[in-house]
Amino acid sequence: MQTVERAEEVRKRLKRAIVEPRCELDHDGPWQLVIATILSAQCTDARVNLVTPELFARYPTPADLAQADPSEVEIIIKSTGTFRMKAKRIIAASAAIVDDFGGEVPRTLDQITSLPGVARKTGNLVLGVAYGIASGMVIDTHAGRVARRLGLTSEEDPVKVERDLTQCFHRRSWIRMSHALVLHGRYVCKSSKPRCSRCPLYEVCPSAAPLETGPEERWTVRADAEWTTVQSRGKN
Repeated sequence: MQTVERAEEVRKRLKRAIVEPRCELDHDGPWQLVIATILSAQCTDARVNLVTPELFARYPTPADLAQADPSEVEIIIKSTGTFRMKAKRIIAASAAIVDDFGGEVPRTLDQITSLPGVARKTGNLVLGVAYGIASGMVIDTHAGRVARRLGLTSEEDPVKVERDLTQCFHRRSWIRMSHALVLHGRYVCKSSKPRCSRCPLYEVCPSAAPLETGPEERWTVRADAEWTTVQSRGKN
């Protein structure tokens, strides 16, 4: 199967497996998503979601967080890891949003990645989720792993993986596929124990583990089961 054909089949199957692709970071608006995404570095979304309610209650606007005492912010976000660096970044990013962009998160990749702590992955995520702008694709460890296993890229560098995937998928599907690949990698195509027998992509995956009796049920049944899993895990 050619790469273009495989990509289209992946898109079709993940459209059924992940009916409503979404970012699992809880947020209310673009600024909160910027902060939550910075905090998510080397940390699970679930852990960030436990921390941000207190953070945003204490500092409800970019201006509030920009003026915050770093030591107080550190206490709130400590459980997310590397909390001193993250505190500096979210305070500095908030200050830049206030000082350079009038308190509004900018709408271009060049501008949003000028914020402290905001790299290309975060920029693509925020622009896609908050504004519906397909500036690129979000490549985290999950999306990169899935793309390589599916033979859609051989690259390790996230920028090069993004380049390959944006050539595989039409721009109108970049936002949806970004979330779908992340969620698929998080819940099915896991790093150490991929659930190949339950994967709706089994038949089109060149890295799928050999199975004596083949995958479970038809791919549509496996896809429906994946959506049930994603929905239930997203609530935890």
